[in-house]
Amino acid sequence: MELLYFAWVRETVGLGHQQVTPPDHVATVADLLDWLAADSDAHRAAFADRARLRAAVDQQFLPLDASVAGAREVAIFPPVTGG
Repeated sequence: MELLYFAWVRETVGLGHQQVTPPDHVATVADLLDWLAADSDAHRAAFADRARLRAAVDQQFLPLDASVAGAREVAIFPPVTGG
């Protein structure tokens, strides 16, 4: 699975992207964030306030409780505003 990070999430994690193979118990985006945060202080800091995060799974905006089963790409970013 390819993970993509944008804006301050990218800066905090220290990576723009990374390739991971989550364990079987990782079923949702939130589970994925928990799994990553358990092993990295940078991920833990970036994912600490879930209200400040949005996700896209295979380029589709979804809530953090969305499934990652079979996902090829998960993007994590702050809320986007536009004008």
